Amino acid sequence: QVQLMESGGDSVQSGGSLRLSCAASGYPYASYCMGWFRQAPGKEREGVAAIASDGTTNYADSVKGRFTISQNNARTTLDLQMNNLQPGDTAMYYCAAGWPGPCTVAVGEKSDGGYWGQGTQVTVSS
Repeated sequence: QVQLMESGGDSVQSGGSLRLSCAASGYPYASYCMGWFRQAPGKEREGVAAIASDGTTNYADSVKGRFTISQNNARTTLDLQMNNLQPGDTAMYYCAAGWPGPCTVAVGEKSDGGYWGQGTQVTVSS
């Protein structure tokens, strides 16, 4: 059984940093794409960052240069380093893996497939 568990969400002031982590277990395929997504109240799910098994990354334009996605060699931990946080980054952040199709945030954010965690809340105040 695939399990994804996020941690690291918190409340910070604008310009601050947070590091989110996702503990993954039960993967049937090491080649799965993994990523981070977010959803704010009243808004649709938005892709943040994705990483393929070969380390290729893909970011939403809104976070490029501020966020960095990384994984350990065993692909059991997926991290998201978030710097220079802004109020617009406030959302529930979800870890996901194994959605069908290309390993991009644009595909993942629209997918009903794959595996998803329960989320961790990030709140940024001005």
